[in-house]
Amino acid sequence: MEWNARDRNGSVRGEEEAHVRPRWTSSRSGGGWSVVGLPRKGTSEGDETSGRTHVADPSDDRSDAEKYSFSLTTFSPSGKLLQIEYALNAVGAGSTSLGVKAANGVVIATEKKLPSILIDEKSVQKIATVSDNVGVVYSGMGPDARVLVGKSRQQAEKYYKTYHESIPINQLVREIASVMQEYTQSGGVRPFGVSLLVAGHDEDGGPQLYQVDPSGSYFAWKASAIGKNMINAKTFLEKRYSEEMELEDAIHTAILTLKEGFEGELSGDNIEVGIVGEDKKFRVLTPAEVNDYLSEVE
Repeated sequence: MEWNARDRNGSVRGEEEAHVRPRWTSSRSGGGWSVVGLPRKGTSEGDETSGRTHVADPSDDRSDAEKYSFSLTTFSPSGKLLQIEYALNAVGAGSTSLGVKAANGVVIATEKKLPSILIDEKSVQKIATVSDNVGVVYSGMGPDARVLVGKSRQQAEKYYKTYHESIPINQLVREIASVMQEYTQSGGVRPFGVSLLVAGHDEDGGPQLYQVDPSGSYFAWKASAIGKNMINAKTFLEKRYSEEMELEDAIHTAILTLKEGFEGELSGDNIEVGIVGEDKKFRVLTPAEVNDYLSEVE
């Protein structure tokens, strides 16, 4: 049994208009009435909350990575922001960097491989000083790291002018992570393609080592590694790390860890080492000092 919509004169409306408007039909099997043209609640054809019909395109055989990879602010059905995954891939393609926290200080170290022998190695620096007692090293895209280092220095200087003391390490790390997180949920931007290891020493927390990732997450570490040889470096550190080690032992451990995955011969020109000790002064070792430590571990 079917009722067609009629106008006030009793004539049947046109096919196009009748198709758009819902029609009431009887269901012999269900024993009730239903509306033709509207989705039923609880079925796969309709949205129970909005009443809209979702129709999947059977010809769209693209994977989730292909569908959602160009949108930063849209989650894939698996709950991932794929642009952050790609930013981590950029970090994984970078040179290996690592950090080791000792009982009386922190050491950070990194490979410094130049793309050409014509580049002046003195113009390339992967370890940067943020404030008197804080330094950072990165793996990933150098220009992105430069932006974050600049913002970190501004925040440290702002804190010092306000309170006349150095900014606490955990607060500085939180500010860096907030900037990186903001770039994961804003339109017209992309995540930072870099991870940072932040080393510092202050009155409240003593020696501290943090890792900050493109998602904006950060954790305190006893020892950590980032970059292309991250897995092997972390495995090596897990075997050799001790919480009782002194800063000198931590420097030796850091150099040995870099040596494990380094292609070629280590020298003061192709690795960088930065330290902060009980004097709360962060500094980068000179190539001559690095060569002295290399001779000790051989």
